Amino acid sequence: MDMYSEGVSQKLRTYFGSMLVFKGGPSAKMFSGMSIPSYMRDWLLMRFASDDGSINIDEVEAYIRRSIPRREHWSLLKEQMINERRSVTILSKVRSDIDVREGYAFFQLPDLGFPSRKTEAVIDRHVLDEHKENLLASSEAWGVVEMEWRPYDVRGKDGAGTIYMTGFKPFRPYQVDADYYRTARREFTTEEWIDILLAGIDYNPSGFLDTAQKLTLLARLLPFIESRVNLIELAPKSTGKSYMYSQLSKYGWLVSGGSVTRARLFYDVGRKETGLIGRYDYVALDEIQTVVFPAAEEVQGALKGYLESGEYRVGDHRGVGQSGFILLGNIRGEIMDEDCNMFSELPLAFQESALLDRFHGFIRGWDLPRIREDMKVSGWALNVEYLTEMFHSLRQDLSYPQTVAQLLYVPGGADGRDTEAVRRISTAYLKLLFPHAISASDISRDDFRRFCFEPAFRMRSTIRKQLHIMDREYSEHMPQIRVLD
Repeated sequence: MDMYSEGVSQKLRTYFGSMLVFKGGPSAKMFSGMSIPSYMRDWLLMRFASDDGSINIDEVEAYIRRSIPRREHWSLLKEQMINERRSVTILSKVRSDIDVREGYAFFQLPDLGFPSRKTEAVIDRHVLDEHKENLLASSEAWGVVEMEWRPYDVRGKDGAGTIYMTGFKPFRPYQVDADYYRTARREFTTEEWIDILLAGIDYNPSGFLDTAQKLTLLARLLPFIESRVNLIELAPKSTGKSYMYSQLSKYGWLVSGGSVTRARLFYDVGRKETGLIGRYDYVALDEIQTVVFPAAEEVQGALKGYLESGEYRVGDHRGVGQSGFILLGNIRGEIMDEDCNMFSELPLAFQESALLDRFHGFIRGWDLPRIREDMKVSGWALNVEYLTEMFHSLRQDLSYPQTVAQLLYVPGGADGRDTEAVRRISTAYLKLLFPHAISASDISRDDFRRFCFEPAFRMRSTIRKQLHIMDREYSEHMPQIRVLD
């Protein structure tokens, strides 16, 4: 079954030809067996595929083994640097920081569990001078890292061996041009663009029943493109929740069960280290029913402040984040009903109405089918690394919330959290589906109402109804927000 009509395929080649990759086929099985995330897979396809989309699997496997090591390979790399005195170059996630007391820049390779002490990993001064915008502008950066071992520390003391970063090349293989992206979007209808987005994130649009089902799936992308969108999704198993939040973007983080502390989420006082909330565009807690909160009141208190204002305080530390926060859980068939308490199986820390009120919207995951073979992409589609890089670049664009403000009427007595939720989710949908709409004149009222406002209103309405079921102090009725004529 074809994903697009010939006309859409031709327009894609015309406007996004250099950003298309062939997804599916023999390479799909190879990458699925290598635990390579989709954003890295598409970059590799761009690098190694021929014009017809075919790829030399042996060549790719050799590159991955050589350049993208796994944690269990780190000891071998250290052996090469220390005993063989060889320089090592890898593609990795890097965290960097300047120690004020020491006056030096240190780095970490979190995926490899290195270092155990920060003084074991130092950034050469010339590398920092050349790449400080990439290494220090955010708490993490992906890049090609060149390293070597030297038998002395940052002060020149012998016998205190240290691994030095001697080179760095940012992993930003695509220069995203938001103006071009907006202009190109104008060449497609809304339905065509929805299908293009689905294929870009590895889904075959022909495998969905209707537009409503497609929009439900795309709702998972809202935290990718708009700052501090806080969502709850309850869905049956095997509907792709974990995949989308863990595989598509290097700017997000998925926590799969286990123990979650305030230090891990916000700030570790002992290590003086920023937590997940401060490092990513979104943080998703998967299998929320299995997550353990050792000090639930601490996490709950920090979350209330953060979900409300984007600010958190831990001890004497004050932090500000732009990360969205998402709760993901499986749901039993008998409580897939907005008229009953669907949150009864959440951890107790998330069963407080005052905390839940700070979530902007609810995704009805049971409206999505279990992932079938005919839902997997097969054909030419937008490179997901390019697409999520574009989403990341649009997060701070202030044109879109201004456009939404021009299009919505909000009554004077409207609840502030309801209003903020509808505005924020409407803004996210606008960026996602109508990136060219940077003023109210760029989108029809009907399109804005159908594809942005109504989904946002429904998503917040579910939260509002659940609050009323849990705590009768909350009205079940939403304010009469509407789209201006």
